[in-house]
Order: sequence, then C-alpha cells, then structure tokens
Amino acid sequence: MKTIVFDIGETLVRDDRHWAAWADWLGVPPHTVSALVGAAVAQGRDGADALRILRPGMDVAEAYQARAAAGRREHLDETDLYPDVRPALAELRSLGMRVVVAGDRTARAGELLRALDLPADLVVTSEEWGVSKPDREFFARVLEVSGAAPEDTLYVGDHPADDLFPAKSSGLRTAHIRRGPYGHWWADHPDVVETADWCVGSLTELPVLLGRAAAGRRKPYAVPEPPAPREEPALPARSAPPEPSAPPEPSAPTGPPALTGPSGEADPAPPSEPSELSEGHGCSEGSEGSEQLSPPEVPATSETSARSENPDPPGASRV
Repeated sequence: MKTIVFDIGETLVRDDRHWAAWADWLGVPPHTVSALVGAAVAQGRDGADALRILRPGMDVAEAYQARAAAGRREHLDETDLYPDVRPALAELRSLGMRVVVAGDRTARAGELLRALDLPADLVVTSEEWGVSKPDREFFARVLEVSGAAPEDTLYVGDHPADDLFPAKSSGLRTAHIRRGPYGHWWADHPDVVETADWCVGSLTELPVLLGRAAAGRRKPYAVPEPPAPREEPALPARSAPPEPSAPPEPSAPTGPPALTGPSGEADPAPPSEPSELSEGHGCSEGSEGSEQLSPPEVPATSETSARSENPDPPGASRV
C-alpha cells in the first residue's frame, strides 16, 4: 500500500461538538439531537435527517450559512481528535506511505484541520473540491491526489454508504473502522464485512496490518539450493539367516496294547480336550499393534437451532 486516505468525521474527529452546536442553534437539548441521529443511523438514513425531523423542510446548508453569519461557525481543536490519530498517521508516514485526509466537511473545517498541523501530506474537504461523498467524482479526486494506483490506495472510514461502498466500487482498497454511530451499528453487517479489506477498532492497528500485508507480498530473498546429495554405492542385499532346524520330535512312548471289544476291534479314542487359547483374542490391552474394541455407537440426536437474520444494509448516505 502506497497511500492511505482518511475520512474526517468519526474517523479522525469526534462529532460531539458538531451535533451539540446544531442542538444549541435549534434550541433543543443535545440528547434529543443525539437520539434522533442514532435513529437515523439505525435506519440507514442520512444523519442530517435528525435536523429535518426537528425542523421539517429545513435546508441544512442554508441553516449553516445562517449560523456562520450569526458568528456561530463550527470549531475544531486538538480536543476533537481521537487520541490515536497522531500516532497512527505519524507511523504510517514513517513506513514511507503518503497520508491524505479527505472527507465531507466545510472549507472552514479544512482550515481548522490544517491549522492543527497533522502528520499528513494533504488535508482537503468536500466543500473545497465542490463534490461530496458518495459521488464517484469525489473518489476520482481522491485518486488524483493519491499519487498511486487504485489498488495501492486505501480509504479508511466509518460510514458504509458514504465511505466503504463507493470507495470499493471506484477500485480503491477499503478499511472500515468501528467508531461512531455508523461504525458501531453496521460493523458486523455481511455487506460491510465482505466489502472491507480490513476491519479495525483503532487507527493504530493499521500500521501493523499494512506492514504485515506488505511483508506478505515482498519477494523473499533468494536462497541458494543445497547441493544434490552424493550417490552412495548400493549395499549388497543381506541374505536371510538360515532358519534353525527343528529338533527331532521325540518318539511316542509305547503304551499298553489297545483294548479290544468283544468283536476283536480296537475301541475308538476318546474325544480330544478343547484348546485353552482362542485365535484372535490373545492381545492384551495396551499391547503394541493391538486393536481396541470400540463400544457400539449410539445414534446421536440432532437439534435444530434458530437462525438470526441480518439487518438490512444501509440504504442512504449522509450529506
């Protein structure tokens, strides 16, 4: 991987201040906005729909301009960054990767992020480009600034519909982070798991994972082949030792003459005693080469288990 591109909201930056500012502008408790945002997330809708529920028909872009005119523009500082942002970005750059920050934010947010002097080669926002996610043109711009082929560019984000799916369809590699409402709610959805090349819970996992992936593709050092084994002359086959000759059987002792019956014929011999050894049952338990007898198999009973259905995939993207 040559270039790593990061989303902004709920990937690098917490959205707490963002939604709290809207709650203050609309005159409602922050908890109300947070709850409505959570409901929109669970339904796969745009998070800004929470504001439209509070003010039906509201144009969010126009409302933001009204906020800015009233001197209540958005604000970002070091406390808004997740604690793993700086160490993760710095380590990726130390591995020789280009680091880009590109997400759906205002031009004002871009200025504030650049003022934080993040360990990134480029910080840019959708308003500065004039195109927002999930538009394919946004990811075409991502590839322009990436300086690498699509398969060597990784886009990292929390939102399936805005980050993961459009980036993948544009040919980029993708990493989903379990962070923020969208990241947590949709992390285990089959479409997310199938689409993401990597799923992480922290940005600091990326340098380790990408380092391993690079090592797996790296061509191993050539190891000289060992010399062919020297052929040894074949040893003559050993002749089998002669079998010892059996000792001569002792001659049967001469017994008394057979008794004869009244007819003068010898009486028949009595039946022989049964042998004390039975063929096939002379191996004791634990003897080498013996077979252990298994108890008869009892047919197992099967149990049915309930299968759970996955929630519907996210169907809408956020602004």
